[in-house]
Amino acid sequence: MQLRDIAHSRTGDKGDHSNISVIAYDPADYDFLRRHLTAEKVRAHFAGIVKGHVERFELPGLGALNFLMFNALGGGVTRSLALDAHGKCLASALLALELPDRQTD
Repeated sequence: MQLRDIAHSRTGDKGDHSNISVIAYDPADYDFLRRHLTAEKVRAHFAGIVKGHVERFELPGLGALNFLMFNALGGGVTRSLALDAHGKCLASALLALELPDRQTD
């Protein structure tokens, strides 16, 4: 199952850091996301992009996780030659991450 099957996402940037939120469509899926969507898994998913570490913040009242990825935008908007210097497509790329099926969890 892909992450996009149970959640949607938003992204933002601050300098060279990307901020991605993952919000469960159904609040009942929040605990599943919390167990399976770790900072380490997100870091591995973006291994070719994220040069720093990844921090995860839990927002249980919103059914959301927020990931701060350090050194992920090629120096930041004013320094990067990337086509997506703001990192807006990173949210969509994260939603392609494979998760175990909920039935086997």
